[in-house]
Amino acid sequence: MNDLSGQDPDGPLQEAAGEPLDPLAAIMLVMEASFDPRWGEAWNERQVASSLAMPSTRYVLVAADGSEPQSPQETAGFAMTRAAPGEEELLLIAVRPEHRRSGLGAHLLDILSGSARERGVERIFLEMRENNPAVSLYDAAGFAPIGRRKAYYKLSDGSRLDAITFARTL
Repeated sequence: MNDLSGQDPDGPLQEAAGEPLDPLAAIMLVMEASFDPRWGEAWNERQVASSLAMPSTRYVLVAADGSEPQSPQETAGFAMTRAAPGEEELLLIAVRPEHRRSGLGAHLLDILSGSARERGVERIFLEMRENNPAVSLYDAAGFAPIGRRKAYYKLSDGSRLDAITFARTL
């Protein structure tokens, strides 16, 4: 996991041709390819940049083979979290459509869980819309539903979907 201050507990920021990999560019490339606009879940560049500027935000980037990417274009997936004492919230996770069902989502969750455990985190939380197909990924990773916000998400057609909160104890 990385943070933008360079205080990565697992090593330095990835480098490409002697220059640090731009995490914002990498995340935005994956996000633009991965989030279906009909759900309105993708963050814009300003939102991602603001979150990455926070000292409690961490991120992980992976290439298609699960290694660290050497360029934004080589990035196949990412996860971004926000840490608080004893807990961590999964803010965003995405894998490019052409790399889904290859184990990268589970790999990202394993990396962030391991990093969180090393920092003394006891639980990881996430929230998703009720019809999100990623529920099978979260179930397989040991997340369990702990709450529901009725009619939380408003869709473009005016209909509403519940938000489900999940947690995983480490």
